[in-house]
Amino acid sequence: MAQPTDMPASGGTDSAATLDFLAWIGRTETVDDPLSWVQAQAAQAMLDETDAPLAEGAALPLPWHWFFFLPRAPQAALDTDGHPQRGGFLPPIPYPRRMFAGARIQVHQPLRVGLPAQREGCIRNVVMKSGKTGALAFVTVAYRFVQGGVLCLEEEQDIVYREAGAPVAAPVAAELPPLPPGSWSRSLQPDTRLLFRFSALTFNAHRIHYDRPYAQEVEGYPGLVVHGPLTAVLLLQLVRQSTPRPVLAFSFRGVAPIFDGRPLHLRALPDAQGVTLQALGPDGQPALLATATLG
Repeated sequence: MAQPTDMPASGGTDSAATLDFLAWIGRTETVDDPLSWVQAQAAQAMLDETDAPLAEGAALPLPWHWFFFLPRAPQAALDTDGHPQRGGFLPPIPYPRRMFAGARIQVHQPLRVGLPAQREGCIRNVVMKSGKTGALAFVTVAYRFVQGGVLCLEEEQDIVYREAGAPVAAPVAAELPPLPPGSWSRSLQPDTRLLFRFSALTFNAHRIHYDRPYAQEVEGYPGLVVHGPLTAVLLLQLVRQSTPRPVLAFSFRGVAPIFDGRPLHLRALPDAQGVTLQALGPDGQPALLATATLG
């Protein structure tokens, strides 16, 4: 699950290609999960949140539902990039690069640790476009998370597929823009241990996150790619550690990839309604943009 290296250009939709995948629109799947406290405490350990271990009945922090309802593709069913082979619930789009590009989450009430829950998924749309790096496909997936018969969360995810493009240049370190008054901030340097543990917690075998030769020689990145959802998790952790107000809604959009071994700067600017968030790479440019609505 990585961030996109570009956003679509204003080129027209490829109608013929879109027709090939129209049959997937409306396709559904349902996944059950017990929301084990073991998985929740593993997430706490990865994020150094060990003061109060999450026990049964505790509210699951947002967006930690990404650590549950995981795909269980057999090893033999993995593709060369580590993702499950194409087809099934998601359409078999042939472009070789697959990325989790963004999401929009609405909270009705928190999911609770240790209580059975259900995720209902539906393919909302499939759109083919032309971008700066070539052909792109956008798949929008809608999810509902239900626990005890009550709707807890609603989420839309944007999955982007693209053709193989030119190698991605490493960002050049630059001076960061000044922090606005009242901002919350944190800087860190994601390393291979953090990327490995996040991949393990999400059962994500995408090789760009742990296989350096593959990431550099096959997909053309200058290093291992930091998961877009990991960056989103870190941004919401900054919010939770800075205010007691609950998060009622959250959205994020990937703008550029982030790589291991380089500084990552998290910034949050609160106002009366919520928080404007961004993750900056070492070049001081936004890599991920997000907003959170607070209660």
